[in-house]
Amino acid sequence: MRILVCGINYAPDLIGVPKYNTELCETLVDLGHEVRIVTAPPYYPAWHTPPEHRTWFHRRETKRGVRIVRSPIYVPARPSGAKRLVHHGSFAASSAVPLLTTAMSWRPGIVLAVAPSLLSAPVAALAARLSGATSWLHLQDLEIDAAFGLGLLEDGRLRKLMLAVERRILGAFDRVSTISPQMIARLEQKGVARHRLYELRNWVDVEAIRPGSRETALRSELGLTPTDIVALYSGAMSHKQGLDLIVQAAASLRDTDVRVCFVLCGNGPHRDELQRLAQGLDNVRFLDLQPTGRLAELLNTADIHLMPQRPEAADLVLPSKLSGMLASGRPIVVMADRGTGIACEAEGAGLVIRPGRADDLADAVMRLAGDADLRASLGAGARRCAEQRWDRGAILSALDHAFSTLDRSAPIGPDGSEGLGAASGYTPDR
Repeated sequence: MRILVCGINYAPDLIGVPKYNTELCETLVDLGHEVRIVTAPPYYPAWHTPPEHRTWFHRRETKRGVRIVRSPIYVPARPSGAKRLVHHGSFAASSAVPLLTTAMSWRPGIVLAVAPSLLSAPVAALAARLSGATSWLHLQDLEIDAAFGLGLLEDGRLRKLMLAVERRILGAFDRVSTISPQMIARLEQKGVARHRLYELRNWVDVEAIRPGSRETALRSELGLTPTDIVALYSGAMSHKQGLDLIVQAAASLRDTDVRVCFVLCGNGPHRDELQRLAQGLDNVRFLDLQPTGRLAELLNTADIHLMPQRPEAADLVLPSKLSGMLASGRPIVVMADRGTGIACEAEGAGLVIRPGRADDLADAVMRLAGDADLRASLGAGARRCAEQRWDRGAILSALDHAFSTLDRSAPIGPDGSEGLGAASGYTPDR
């Protein structure tokens, strides 16, 4: 099958959506398909394009069998709401020609658009229609709801306009997928018919990320002792995570019988502010984003994983970093309201606390730090969850089967049957 993908994020960026777009394309090639992607130069999560990738022209390359076209884009150093719109608009404009010309000359069977960026999705739908392909839209987050929920955009008239445009875009695709049952439900509320929906959750390679010794080389490089308890956050550093709460919790736990060191690993527009907040705290460490080859080591360095999230983002995103945390077999402290998607995913794998409360975060960390048996029990639950619901091989094999049996006139499931599909085999009625 020929599959044409449009998505703003791709390797060599390492985390979040770039990782999943890359692994999706490469796995489809491994399964025997021909795959091409129209994407952008690397820039995420630092919001900075390396000098060697800066150009006003399209660039073409092939990596691991995937043919890649990189379209030039505007990348703001400080991505405010308005600047993000321009950023995504620049990709929609620059990707239109290669997307349309590739669709018309190559004649794919499926055109798959990945959002972000939703602004480029209409061109993908048009490309599918002109070439006779099935159109498929995959939503990694509900970016319009998130932008207004987090205060990145505030104009009420603009919100109405953008939601109207979103409805038109959702209606233009034969199939729409997203990453959690709660986000599936949101799409139903937005008017997407149930039979057009498919749950394609993010995944983890459970063989590459496995529970291992906490006595890692990275722990030594950080100057930590074997008795230090490491509470780790690893991922993008932007305002939607509420990472300042971790610094506040660290400040309240400076003088405790059990020494807890908070490690924040990653890059992003909020990192400088976090480092200013953490000045003078000897129990906080910052790490740059680690290479893929050290991801398992990084995750195993932790005794406790931290998953902060602003309540406004609940069920609008499902943080992709969660799968690796689960696979590493370490307990997770999740800041989320009960009943939200992320709280449900953490059931039996960690402690769920109220969002927005640094004191609750500190209490949960200390509870786990002082109870090795509880850490071991919840960590084992986390690993089971990863193996049962987040396995990369199972999820992408199911998607491959769905692609091969795709009929635009009928609903699809991972076994080709009618009804809402869940690519992991995990149904949204759990």
